[in-house]
Amino acid sequence: MHYIKDYKYTIGYIVLIVLVNIGFTVIPLVPLLGEMFPPMSLAVGLIFVARDYAQKEIGHKILVAMLFAGLLSWLMADPYVALASVVAFLVSELIDWLVYSWTWKPFHQRVLISSVAATPVDSTVFLYMIDHLSYVAVILMTIAKMLGALVVWFLIKK
Repeated sequence: MHYIKDYKYTIGYIVLIVLVNIGFTVIPLVPLLGEMFPPMSLAVGLIFVARDYAQKEIGHKILVAMLFAGLLSWLMADPYVALASVVAFLVSELIDWLVYSWTWKPFHQRVLISSVAATPVDSTVFLYMIDHLSYVAVILMTIAKMLGALVVWFLIKK
């Protein structure tokens, strides 16, 4: 149990990624503003913030946690959706990691800045890979993800 307490954010980060990928598999796309919108996008913004907390916990080993979550997602979700999600996470999380790691701002500002940089990339890559790429869909998904990030940012800012 001590191990879980020491790595609670990292474990939460991995679990969130896997659950969201399973959600993308079982929760169908819904029509919104003439585009097909994945409702699970609302939860992805939380993952970007969870990554920041996990990085505070384990440092640059966060990349290993991200890859492990991707492997679990591949095994537990629809491989087509999981592949799109894992590739999108890898690309956008690397951007998030770079911005978070190299921006010398207070934690709450780094969380917001890194999410702003990474969420549009995540949306674009994911939608491209599932063959639903459009400007409207990218904007809707990015807004949904940023809402999740903004909720957490608002709670942690001081």
